[in-house]
Order: sequence, then structure tokens, then C-alpha cells
Amino acid sequence: MTTKQKVKVTLAGVVLAKPGMDFVYEGSACSECEECKVRKVCHNLQPGKKYRVVAVRPNTRHDCPVHYEAVVAVDVVEAPVVALISADMAIANSRISYEFSCPKIDCRSYRLCRPDGIIEGEKYVVGEILGNAPEPCERGRSLKLVELRPI
Repeated sequence: MTTKQKVKVTLAGVVLAKPGMDFVYEGSACSECEECKVRKVCHNLQPGKKYRVVAVRPNTRHDCPVHYEAVVAVDVVEAPVVALISADMAIANSRISYEFSCPKIDCRSYRLCRPDGIIEGEKYVVGEILGNAPEPCERGRSLKLVELRPI
């Protein structure tokens, strides 16, 4: 199942603006952003989502008080996220609504059960099934490691 992903233009720090670089957009960084002339382009992504830089646009450098050196315009797409899901939901190309089901912060798999870049309740397509969970679930659940893609 290949879907054409929507490309968005945004701004990223020069140091981070490399094709293939993934990042989770966290929102406005400081009060200085409120007065910035390129604020709307810099903050046009959805907080909490994971994005991948697919291209850097030439000659688009802007001074920035937050990013070292400056920011440049980049083309981004929503990036896939590696996560653990229930084995019975791990069906390639199926659509799921992702729910954070485990509150055990001290579990070794916690970051895979609550991965950065996933927004709880949003729908995703199960991409590649990467295998079994790297660690047994402390709650006894049968889990699979998968790549989740945005819809």
C-alpha cells in the first residue's frame, strides 16, 4: 500500500536540515517566536507528530534566535514511527487507532509502547511487521514491533 504523502514546507535549523532527518515537532519554542516575521511558516506543523525532511530549499536562510546559525526552508512529510502494538492488530496494511495502553513508566519497552511522534487516538496504517517485542511484556500481553505510517 503506497500512498502519496503530502509535502509541507516549513523551517528547520540549518544543523538539522538534512534530507532523511526525522524530528518530532514540539511547538513554539519561546516568546521570541511570537514576534518573528516567518513564524507562520516555522510553526505550521502539528505538535507531537513525527516528520522527515525530504528536501532542503536553496537560498532560504533566515536568522533565528532559537536555532544555531539560522533556519532554512525544508520540505517535510509525516514520518513512520516504530511502535509495539497488540499482536492481533499487527496486520500489514490495516488501519488502527493508536491508544497508549500501558502506564508502566519503568518498563523497558515503555518508549516503544508510547513512542514519540504518535498522537493517541489518531489513525495509522500498519506498515512493515518488524518482529516480536524486543522484551517480554511485563503485563503478559503478546506484542509485535511494527512500523506505523500516517494516513
